[in-house]
Amino acid sequence: MSVLEAKEVRKQYKMGEHLVNALDGVDFQVEKGEFVAIMGPSGSGKSTLLHLLGGLDGPTEGNIILAGQPLARLSERKATLVRRHNVGFVFQFFNLLPTLSAEENILLPVIIDGKDQRKYKERLNSLLELVGLTDRRHHKPDQLSGGEQQRVAIARALVTEPAILLADEPTGNLDSKTGTLIMELLNRSCNELDQTVIVVTHDAKAAAYADRVIFLRDGVIVEELKPPKSMPLAERLRGIMGTMEKLEA
Repeated sequence: MSVLEAKEVRKQYKMGEHLVNALDGVDFQVEKGEFVAIMGPSGSGKSTLLHLLGGLDGPTEGNIILAGQPLARLSERKATLVRRHNVGFVFQFFNLLPTLSAEENILLPVIIDGKDQRKYKERLNSLLELVGLTDRRHHKPDQLSGGEQQRVAIARALVTEPAILLADEPTGNLDSKTGTLIMELLNRSCNELDQTVIVVTHDAKAAAYADRVIFLRDGVIVEELKPPKSMPLAERLRGIMGTMEKLEA
């Protein structure tokens, strides 16, 4: 079942007197529980696409259909509600509130939405266990490592059970070992929670965890890889790196 669709999406920006085609006819869909990575050279349109998929920006042409709702046809208020109820965001910079504990940061979307925190106690406990931070729940961000802060950010993105989790370079500020732990965690969220995950990354190692890798160049999808689930991670990595080398040649 498709939970997200991009239909002939185009995005133009004006730079001086020139129009820049950041995205030029992007068309694909994502199924429930699928883990998709989006890759491409610098300036290929990766982050622009992620912002459109999450309803943070609107396309110049085309439409994004999120959880059955065509965002371009909705009022700004309605689109905001659809995004809030269906999308969880994870960014390269963790964006945690320094005065709040780990569990308070995780519950922030619940608080903002005016929901009863007590009803989320079981969800909070299961997420703390999933991200391995049960014994760090009362620690504030400055008492946590970078990897722990990113795990808090992932749990926060998942707390309201969104249809889709969107992650923009989630390993970008982490060392290789910690980055691997974060990607394994996102993979577990797909397998254990049937969570749909879309990751924008420049890191082939991170993309190797995905069920499908979409490659952009100059705002156009130029390649897709969908390796068998049984394919070893190292073999997936070789295929991704080979494709990126061709795109950057």
